[in-house]
Amino acid sequence: MTDSRVPRVLRPFRFSQYRLVIGALSLSIFGSGMWLVAIVFQVKALGGGPIDLSFVATGNALGLVATVLIGGVVADRIPQKRILIGVECLKFAAVAAVAALALSGALEIWQLAVASFLLGVADGFFFPAYSAMLPSILPADDLLGANGFEGVLRPAVQQAAGPAIASTIIAAFAPSWVFVFIAASLALGALVLLFLRLTAVRREIEPSDSHPVSQLFADLRGGFAYMVRTPWLLATLLYACVIVLLIIGPIEVLLPFAVTDQTGGGPLEFAIALAAFGSGGVVGSIIIASRRLPRRYLTLMNLLWGAGSLPLAVIGLTSHLWVMVVALFIVGFSFQAATVIWGTLLQRRVPPELLGRVSSLDFFVSLALMPVSMALAGPVGELIGRGPTFLVAGIAPVFLAIAAIILARMPRDEIEHPLDAPIDL
Repeated sequence: MTDSRVPRVLRPFRFSQYRLVIGALSLSIFGSGMWLVAIVFQVKALGGGPIDLSFVATGNALGLVATVLIGGVVADRIPQKRILIGVECLKFAAVAAVAALALSGALEIWQLAVASFLLGVADGFFFPAYSAMLPSILPADDLLGANGFEGVLRPAVQQAAGPAIASTIIAAFAPSWVFVFIAASLALGALVLLFLRLTAVRREIEPSDSHPVSQLFADLRGGFAYMVRTPWLLATLLYACVIVLLIIGPIEVLLPFAVTDQTGGGPLEFAIALAAFGSGGVVGSIIIASRRLPRRYLTLMNLLWGAGSLPLAVIGLTSHLWVMVVALFIVGFSFQAATVIWGTLLQRRVPPELLGRVSSLDFFVSLALMPVSMALAGPVGELIGRGPTFLVAGIAPVFLAIAAIILARMPRDEIEHPLDAPIDL
């Protein structure tokens, strides 16, 4: 029994294992939020521009895409606690090296790109392990609340608190000192994970004489086969893949320069823009997580991602910071609301023994074109201008969402598989 007076988004905190996991996640994404601002102004301090920032950001995307499929296989075979501790240690080592190089004056842009790649590699193992762990430590009826709180946490910490602290440190000292704080945050997160109980993987692994590489590919085939024969999953992932190509590069690479060049802002104004995106995500996550899953969960989710992109169209056209802030708030609201539904949908409808691999496929397929988006954003923005680039990023996802919903027959699927009823435990 659960106390109905406790908000749904807070109910997972009844479980000590969840409190440890979410505490470590908070520290990790706080560091990621500081990293977003630190690399922008570190690149600028080294004399770089949009193309150099594309180079650094692409390293992170390549690391993630290159390892996330393997990360899913590992998450279905190895206790997730060990994976999470290992990746946090890798992230700490990479950021600590950057901090040492920056403080000594020896840091170069290519070294930032290498560190960014390693952080992407770590995330490629982290996300599938985290997604596969949640159903092991929480009842099914608390998964929406957990995903909702994560949806609150990421924008509030990664897009708001982290950037705000980083911009304050940069204004008072220099970007190099931000890396010291990031390393400390990652080290503390790894320490918290040491207190986590070791949970068994939710899969029966039969002894096999096959070579480990053969077993790896067999596991990957199993995940791909499930994706291909599940229309709502395949359509959403392919749709997300194209959306990522259109919007991630402009947001990650061109937004900092839109703020600084179009509005005359600096680190504080950029942090305000990121905070608006994060604040919208907080509100969207709370609203979705405070209610049961909607009956039309597939349709609503995809429309939120599609129509929620529309405000991006004004980013490259305005010289007013407040217009960017409003637009980013709406985008953050829509995207995080949809993401909360998506995370819960995977954990509720995907078989437990496949969840790690399907979670990794989620990241791989939906983010497969992220490195391309990062690499193209700088050159395309300079070639055709920021205005047209953001215009396409805002309008095209609407039509993609409608196509995905119709082609995969999502309205019929969501009625045949309702998730809006409470689960009896």
